[in-house]
Amino acid sequence: MTRTAEAPVTVEPVTARQRRWLTPAILAVVAVVLALAPMFLAPFATSTLSRILVFGLLAVSLDLLVGVSGLPSLGHAAYFGIGAYAAGWVSINVTSAIPVPLLVGAVAGALGAALTGWITVRAHGVFFLMLTLAIGELLHQLAQTWETATGGANGMAGIPPARAGGEPLLLAGYIYWYVFAAFVLGFVIVWIVSRSPFGAALRGIRDNEPRMRALGYPTRVYKYAVFVFAGSIAGMAGALLAAQQRLVTPADLGFATAALALLAVIIGGAGTLWGPVLGAALVIIIRDAIGPSLDGHGALLLGIVFIAVVYVLPRGAAGILRRRRK
Repeated sequence: MTRTAEAPVTVEPVTARQRRWLTPAILAVVAVVLALAPMFLAPFATSTLSRILVFGLLAVSLDLLVGVSGLPSLGHAAYFGIGAYAAGWVSINVTSAIPVPLLVGAVAGALGAALTGWITVRAHGVFFLMLTLAIGELLHQLAQTWETATGGANGMAGIPPARAGGEPLLLAGYIYWYVFAAFVLGFVIVWIVSRSPFGAALRGIRDNEPRMRALGYPTRVYKYAVFVFAGSIAGMAGALLAAQQRLVTPADLGFATAALALLAVIIGGAGTLWGPVLGAALVIIIRDAIGPSLDGHGALLLGIVFIAVVYVLPRGAAGILRRRRK
C-alpha cells in the first residue's frame, strides 16, 4: 500500500478585520473581570482598585492631550483637583446623591480648563508645557491659602458618602462599582471622541499643524476645544476621588499628581488611551501597595521603572501588543 503524503498544516495570518475586533473583545473581557472583582477581593484591595480607576481616568484625559493632540501638560492635575473640590463642596452643602457631584466635578473641570486654556493653547512645545506647569502651581497655592473654601493645607474633610437611591455607599465594593461605572462612561466618551473626525483632526494637528492650518482647519480652536474637554474628564475623575477617599487636599492638584499622571501615560503608551490605564495601575500599585513596605523608597522604584520603560519600551507597555500584531 502506498502512503500518500499528508498536506502541510498552514496557519492563516490574522486578517485586518480580525485585528479590528481583537481590542474591543479584550476590553470587554477586562471589563467583565473588573466588574466582578469586588466579589473576590478584600476591602483594601478593592479600595486600591478604585484608586487605580480614578487615576486611570485622569491618565486617559491627559493622554487625549499628550498622545492624541500632541499637547504635553504638567498642570493637568489642576482640573482634577478643581473637580474634586467642587464635588466635595456640593456633597457637603447641597447633596451627595449620584450623579450630582459627578456632573458638578465635570463642569467645574471644564470651566477651569476654559478659563486657562485660551492662554495655554497659544503656546507651543516647551512654552506650552511651562505655561501648564505655572497655572497648576498657581492653583495649588490658591488651594493652600483659600482656607474658607478648600480647608487650606488640611484639605476638605468630612465629605459625606455618595448616595444611591437615598442610601449611602459605605462598603468598599459599592463605592468601587460606582467608580467603575463612571470610569467606563468616561473612557467610552473619550474613546468615541478620539475615533471621531474631530479626533482625526487632532492627530493631524499633532503630526503637522502648519499643514492642517493650510488646509483650512482652525487649529487653535481645535486645541482649545480638546483642552476644555480633557479638563472636563479630569474633573470627572476628581469627583470620583472625592467620593472614594472623602478627602481632598492641595496635593491632589499639585505638581506631584500631574507628574505621576504624565508618568502613567508614558509608561502605558501615549496615544492608545487604554495603555495609560495600565500605567496608572502600575503607578498606584507601587505608590500605595509596594511603596509603604520600601521604607519610603517607592518614588525611587517608580523612577527606575520609568527609566527602564524609556529604554526598553519606548512606545510604552502598549507597544508590546502593537509589535505582536505586526
